[in-house]
Amino acid sequence: MVARIPTHRSLRRSEGEWLVNMAARAINEALGTDDPAMIAATALLVTTPESFRNHPGFEKIPVNDFLAAAIERTGRKFHPASRAIDGGAAASLGLIEQAANLMEDHGVAQVLLGGVDSLVNDADLARLGRAGRLRGANAQGLVPGEAAVFVRLTLEPGREPIVAAIHGVGLSRETDSVLSERYSQGCAMLGALRDAVNGSGPSEPDIDFVISNGNGERYQGLEMLITRPRFYRTRRELMATAYPAMTVGDIGAASGALTLMLAADSFRNDYAPGAVAMCEVASESGLRAAAVMVRTGGGR
Repeated sequence: MVARIPTHRSLRRSEGEWLVNMAARAINEALGTDDPAMIAATALLVTTPESFRNHPGFEKIPVNDFLAAAIERTGRKFHPASRAIDGGAAASLGLIEQAANLMEDHGVAQVLLGGVDSLVNDADLARLGRAGRLRGANAQGLVPGEAAVFVRLTLEPGREPIVAAIHGVGLSRETDSVLSERYSQGCAMLGALRDAVNGSGPSEPDIDFVISNGNGERYQGLEMLITRPRFYRTRRELMATAYPAMTVGDIGAASGALTLMLAADSFRNDYAPGAVAMCEVASESGLRAAAVMVRTGGGR
């Protein structure tokens, strides 16, 4: 059972070419301009499949050459500060502060932040199968998916209205990851959530809903069962929570940016249950991240 993107076989002659094609298409869609000067002032921050997986996509296109290959496929020329980063889904949120620094101090006008990944390959399917983590015989398993997701970040509103602002980010590392033999006690995610609200922006009582990259695994369910009551202390009748993996499957390194995109889309299209969202993101290898997003006046 997988969530696979339907495509012509010519776009998927190898796993590496498929990752490049997915990334290039999402980058071009998120760019929002054809102005060569603006494109040259746009930096890409891209998270790729975590290195411990030895993703087959990097057999023919080494990971160090991946970003250059994706940029070449877009047909554009981006800012030289563009980088590809290891760390999985949570690394995308962890790069938000770096994105702000690039725009403040390095002549970058905007940042495309995102990731690309596919768990729909023989190596990952075999690895997850051996660990009993696949949905099927295990009702609390994951559905492997694939995607490329990018969001456009800027410090200053331009001609287009800004619909969401990021007010805080937290990042921590869990030692008892899903790859270990122990269940997580939620310490890292709790730390990331607390850091995300440790500022002048919204605090815990202001949070109206959650967007999580939880994939249905028992491990993640138990982690958040321990974590959330320790962080969300304000009494609520209901904490609305969106799980995009219910629709697209587990999309690995791309799922961090997807939580940001879904929050912004819910504000833009008026289906958000409130004005403040908390994005909760976990990487397989243990990185945990959280980001607070707030609806601005730019929505409909």
